[in-house]
This record gives sequence, structure tokens and C-alpha cells, in this order.
Amino acid sequence: MPISASKESLTAFEQWNETISGLLDTAYNNSVVWLLMLTLLGVGIWLTIRTKGMQLTMFTHMLKVITRSRGGSEGGISSFQAFAIGLADRVGTGSITGVALAVVAGGPGSVFWMWIVALVGMATAFVEATLAQLFKVRNGDGTFRGGPAFYIQRGLGSRTWGVVFAVLLIFAYGFSFEMIQANSISQLANSEYLGFPVWATALILVLLTLPLVVGGVRKIAEFSEYLAPAMALLYVGMGILVIILNYERIPFVFREIFLGAFGQSNTYLPPAVAGAGGAFIAAITTGTKRGLFTNEAGMGSAPNAAAIATVRHPATQGMIQALGVFVDTMLVCTSTAFIILMSAPFWDKQNHVDGAVLTMDSIVTSLGSNNTTQTVVFVFVMVMMVCFGYSTILGNYTYAETNYKFIVGVDRSALPLKLLVIASTAIGAILPLKSVWSIADWATALMALVNLVALIFLGKWAVGALRDYRAQMKTNDPAGPIFCSKDNQYLPGELPTRVWTTPGGFDPAWDTASSPAGTVK
Repeated sequence: MPISASKESLTAFEQWNETISGLLDTAYNNSVVWLLMLTLLGVGIWLTIRTKGMQLTMFTHMLKVITRSRGGSEGGISSFQAFAIGLADRVGTGSITGVALAVVAGGPGSVFWMWIVALVGMATAFVEATLAQLFKVRNGDGTFRGGPAFYIQRGLGSRTWGVVFAVLLIFAYGFSFEMIQANSISQLANSEYLGFPVWATALILVLLTLPLVVGGVRKIAEFSEYLAPAMALLYVGMGILVIILNYERIPFVFREIFLGAFGQSNTYLPPAVAGAGGAFIAAITTGTKRGLFTNEAGMGSAPNAAAIATVRHPATQGMIQALGVFVDTMLVCTSTAFIILMSAPFWDKQNHVDGAVLTMDSIVTSLGSNNTTQTVVFVFVMVMMVCFGYSTILGNYTYAETNYKFIVGVDRSALPLKLLVIASTAIGAILPLKSVWSIADWATALMALVNLVALIFLGKWAVGALRDYRAQMKTNDPAGPIFCSKDNQYLPGELPTRVWTTPGGFDPAWDTASSPAGTVK
């Protein structure tokens, strides 16, 4: 039995949402999306060339690195915990809701362009995460913080643009994205099987979020280390089960994805984009912007998680974060797309406006043979999606906190930000927020453009760190590559930080950032 979201009369607020969303989408699609798409793919291709295709040539090595990354944090936050925070944020309801909306709006071909964004995005993710490690600063408790705001200030010498990026990120991750995650959860809980009141969902989310947000980044890291990978594996496993049960449709789904990517198939496209030209534009634009939202490569968000890890070489965390892009897009997002496309033409006949409900409908239809099994499947998937959304809310907060303290100073209280996150979670769960997706598109686009420009100028530092790593790999030292910035022949100059002045970055003279104005030393 398909699930249908509860139908309520269109309120004045909902009409306002529709109007604002339409205006923002029109302006976004007519201007910013093309600039973002060309810049994102262009920078990704350029960095792929500069790193000699590291996402392909070093893929097996990335797998070895991630298996060795659970320890060695030296009292700080481990490399795997930082990876888990990044994974929790990437593999959220955006990988479910966003992908579903992309398939509906752009057709199966949008999946192909999400794959392309992820492929070149792995090199982009490597560079931005490595830069976050290179230019990070140490906190008074032995942990680190960093990200684009820091490498823009330190590497480019511009605090102004660092603050601009930080403000954009706080707005996106401390406000709009929190609302999106909460809204996706509440819409599922309010669907036909449960009919759970949205106000009750809002209350539960606030009660669940409050302790970990108050506990800070270290508690979130410890929590995400187990929840995010487990949920990702379960979801991918469920996707594989759906594919096995519908194995006869595999050739058809691949055909639709590849033909649809170039506007050659109109099977599931809405009438507004039918035709080769409209289908191609819908597929490439929708796939690009939803791909960016889900895997975040180039957006400048994941480097905030990469910077907090305690590692012996900056390139190590770069490779781990690049692998996160692969896990999110090629595994989780692809699972969502196949789950939906395997249930076709069921999903195509529905007037779905909520991506999470569409995905849930597809899963329940594929795995449930009667009302009882459908109910069991629904409850299982509902719990999984709540965990996805909840872990993403927490991951979003860690990013926002890093940038908030970049602006106000590390010693200042983050209470205003915590209140904003909690309020956004509650409001997002209650109100219909179609326009928030449009606002989030704008915020991510502007963030990405600022960050991508920084990567063009600073990429040489990450490339130098990678060359240093590869040179040390040839020595087969059992300790693995260990980085030191002093007199490093592979770097373009002297690194403006004391963190890496000793091998492995374990300098007892901690590099702190404690000035009242938040200026990084």
C-alpha cells in the first residue's frame, strides 16, 4: 500500500512558500546554476589533472588508509571520527530526499551527472580537505579546527573573504539545512502509516539534539563514529536487496540513466522538460546541483570536519574525505536512485512533492508483499531515515560552530548558535518549507563559488603535500608518511602555521587562535 503524505488545505504561508520558491528557482536556474556547474566541473577536472587522477590511481590506497584510521588521535579527534562526521553530514536525508527530487525533476539522466560530479569531486574533496589540515589551528584542549575560512585567511591573506564564507556557512548549516533535515523527518512521521503529529516530532528532535549540541564537537564525533557508517551500510544493503528482487529491470534502469543524461529518453520526464534539449538541460542542471548538495565536494563544508582530525600527514585526511564522496554518491545516492527507478512506473504516476515520502513509497512497494510486511519495512526504514537526518543535524552544527568561532573568537560562547540550531530544528519540523530548499541551493552555490576560487589559488599547497606523501610511500617506511612543513621541497613556500613545524604535527608549542576578534595567529 503506497504511502501518501497528509493533505491539508493550502494556507497563506504555503502560498507564500510556493511563490518565493518559484522566484528563487527561476533566478537560480537562469544564472547561478550554470556558473556553479561550469566552475565546479572545471575546477574538479583541473585538480584531477594536477593530482594526476589521484581518485583513480590511489583508490585502493584510500581503502587501506581508512582501515588504519581508527586510532592514533593522540588525545584529539581521530581521523576516522572526522571522517564519520563528514559522512554523517553527507549521507543525510539529502541523499534520500534530494536524490528523489532530482530524479523527479530531471529524470533518470540526472543520476549520471551526479556520478560525474562525484568523480571529479573526489579530487576537489581531497584538495580542500588537505588544505584544511595544512592551515588548521590547535585549540586549547588539544583538538583542532579549520576549514575554508581559515585557509582563505591564512593562505590568501584575506580575513574579509574568510568571514564572508563563514557567514554563508553559518546561514546554510546552522539554519536552512537544519530545517530541511527536520522537515524530511517530520513529513515521514506524519505520513499515512504513522500519522505522527509534526509538533510531537519537533519536540522529540529538540530533546534529542539538545544534549549532543551542548556537549560539543568531541561528543558529536564519538556519537557519529558508530551511527553514520552503520546507517550507510544498512541503507546500501537495503538498496542491494531491492535490486536483487527486481534484477530483471537492471538493464532498463541503466539504459534510462545513460540515455536520459543526454536527453535521449523522455520515459519519465515531466511534460515541462520533454524533448531532447529540455531533457538534457534538466538532467545536467538537476544532477549537478543535487550532486553538490549531497556529496558537498567543492562546497567547503566537509573541510571543517577534515581539519579537526589528528593525523601525521595532511594528505591522509584528504584521501579519507575523498573516499567519503565516493561512499555518499556512488553507494548511498545510487542506492536511492535505483530504489526509485526499480519501482517505476509506480513513482512516475504519483504527484510526489516530498522526496523522502517518494523514496519510502518505493522501498515499501518493492519489499512489502502485504500490509503486514509493508508496515514492518516502513518502521525499519523510518528509523533509519530518522537516524540519517539526526546525524546530519549534528554534523551541520559542528561545521557552523567552527565558523562561528572563527568570527567571534575561540573563547566566546557558542550559545547563540546553539539556540539557532535548536530553533531551526523545531521550526523545520513544523512548517511546510519548500522555499527552504531553494534558499539552501543559493547558500550552497555562493559558498561553493567562494571556496572554488580559493582552491584555484591554493591548490598548489595540497598538490605539494600529495607529492610529499607519494615520495614517502616509495620508501616503504612502516610508520607511514609523516609530514613536516619546514624546508619541505614539495611545498610552494613556508607554510604559515606552527602546527606542522615538527614531524607529524605534534608541536608542544600549540598554535592557538584566542584573540578577542577571532583573528587566527
